[in-house]
Amino acid sequence: MKWPTFRSVMPYTAEGFPEPISAEGGQVLLWDREQVDAYRAGRPLPAIPAAEDDSDLLDRREAAAVLDVKPRSFDSYKRDDRLAAHAVVVCGVEHWPRAAVLAYAATRGTMSAPSGRPKGSGDMVPRDLLPGRIAELLDADPVVTAAHAVDVLGISLSTAQKHLQQERAARIAALMSAEPALDVEEAADRLGYPPAVRRTALKAAQQLYDAP
Repeated sequence: MKWPTFRSVMPYTAEGFPEPISAEGGQVLLWDREQVDAYRAGRPLPAIPAAEDDSDLLDRREAAAVLDVKPRSFDSYKRDDRLAAHAVVVCGVEHWPRAAVLAYAATRGTMSAPSGRPKGSGDMVPRDLLPGRIAELLDADPVVTAAHAVDVLGISLSTAQKHLQQERAARIAALMSAEPALDVEEAADRLGYPPAVRRTALKAAQQLYDAP
């Protein structure tokens, strides 16, 4: 069946067609080949293994669930070499082996960095991991302050302010893209960003949203 025909006929809506194996809410639907072959041949569908396996391929939503973070946070984590080296693209969708995600979870550390920042020290969180740590702070508290990020992450105040602004702006722009009826102020309200912490992010968010 050619792709235009598949899109118009939508055979996957027929009664008895196998359920997608892609994560709920994923933008690309994926099916198990053996199940589809069995359906076309009129045979009983083979069961999908229920037990988790280290070789299972997880998309961003599933990997985020394993790490107990939001998909937006995982988008930052996936740039880490410990995950990036294991990425597998399936039908245009990035996946990661469960074993790699679990190994990353065991080594990524916690948010409980030593309180305070030694005088004259550099940033304590590696630069490539910082976006993910900032994303975690915002997941936990949309009104988190730069001062709190300094205490928890051991980074400089200017670094905390910059990354919080960038992450808030990206989230505002993403919500506006998902719900075009929202303007930048409404999106910031929806995300729970009060005026005191969102002011510098609004212009950057509008620029991200307007970018081609």
